[in-house]
Amino acid sequence: MQVKKAVVKLCLALAVVMPGMAWGQTSSINAFSPYSMYGLGELRTPGTLQTRSMGGVGVGMRNAAAVNLLNPAAYSAVRPKSFLFDFGLEGQCFYNSQKYYGQTLNTSYYTVNFHDIAFQLPIAKHLGLGFSLTPYSSVGYRMKQEVDDDEIWGNIGRVQYQWDGDGDVTEVKLGLGWEIFRGFSIGIAAQYYWGDIQRIYKTAILENITGGGLIADATGTETYSVSRFKGQFGVQWSPISNRRRILTIGATYDIGGDLNPNVTTKVQTGDIFNTVAMDMGNRLGLKLPQQVAVGIYYNTPKIAVGADYVYQNAFAGFDKSLPAGHYYADYVYQDWRSGNSRLVEKSAAGFDVAYRNTNTVKLGVEYTPNKADVRSALKRWSYRAGVRYGTYNQTFGGVDVNEYAVTLGVGIPLTVLGGILGASSVDLGVEVGGRGSFKAINEQVSLVKQTYCKFSLGVTLFGDYWFVRPKYD
Repeated sequence: MQVKKAVVKLCLALAVVMPGMAWGQTSSINAFSPYSMYGLGELRTPGTLQTRSMGGVGVGMRNAAAVNLLNPAAYSAVRPKSFLFDFGLEGQCFYNSQKYYGQTLNTSYYTVNFHDIAFQLPIAKHLGLGFSLTPYSSVGYRMKQEVDDDEIWGNIGRVQYQWDGDGDVTEVKLGLGWEIFRGFSIGIAAQYYWGDIQRIYKTAILENITGGGLIADATGTETYSVSRFKGQFGVQWSPISNRRRILTIGATYDIGGDLNPNVTTKVQTGDIFNTVAMDMGNRLGLKLPQQVAVGIYYNTPKIAVGADYVYQNAFAGFDKSLPAGHYYADYVYQDWRSGNSRLVEKSAAGFDVAYRNTNTVKLGVEYTPNKADVRSALKRWSYRAGVRYGTYNQTFGGVDVNEYAVTLGVGIPLTVLGGILGASSVDLGVEVGGRGSFKAINEQVSLVKQTYCKFSLGVTLFGDYWFVRPKYD
């Protein structure tokens, strides 16, 4: 009993400490991508490592031994007198290439960050509670440009421009899932988003033009502080549910809206000319999209299969028409622009950046040879794979950006604390993907061709009959 109490205290301590860690991470770069320069930045793939290793599918996933971060209706699947706890870490390698004025520029960067902390608990018969803390988006970029005969300053020699950005937005979710009757569950969750995004713009005239040894320079800083609540609703229906197979259809709806950040602007000058920092202008609005998602998930003792089709509508309120043929396993609708007047941002290179409609296809599979095989550990492991392909949610000079990812993973079962933690596991995953190409935006500049690799580690603690009081303590 003392061991159980210690583990409970550990889980509660992590739930308290991790929000502080997430708050602190806004001061460091957790992504490094020129695509994070606009809007909310680099959107993180939602879900635990189990679902992310299967391409990100999971709206319809219903598993009593797995945490589901995508649909609150799945919280009701947790078994009575048990618990689920999940923690994940993620390392990322970014490699960026761009054609720029006849040259090919290459950069690389590495980051490490926690991905999620979550747990699910039963609180009554057919009623479960879920909690999660996950990064929603990250901003990280550093770029520099030197020009002669600048359009703003004229023929004065070299002028240097520099752009830096970092920060992130974190999501906290707390929800309930209720199985109204056998095979049919509903769920509701409250989501809170917070974080800081800082964008810095520096302008420096490198030539000595003052006659007194001074060099004209200026630094402009924009800080966006985000604090916003929204809600999510979910439903799951299992028309087939027995010991041999389960078929589940799920759906969710997320309430969107403008994040209405508190924006602080600061300009510092180091010269007598009161130099104006470049790019202190209009920005893409920070908002959360409305989202509608439907999904299907089929699993047996050996195999689980899921497939998603995702559609994001950037122009809701202007063109609400939807494409025909929504017959795939998952359908997602996201409204990126409704109620937002800040639709277009002018980039440093002079082209427009705007939100757009996106389409994404996701497929995933999991295979476990024999969970009960005591002779071969490898047959008890779960092997996962998935793919994802679609379009990015922003255009650059009217040019679309495609993105893709291939995922692989393995779940290794553990026997912890003499079996007290039941079917616990350590999960390992890798994701290789990319976005963009060398397609020209204008005569001098191409899109950024980005390739990345993510390595993930997750731990799932599953306790069956966790709350059963022993006869002897």
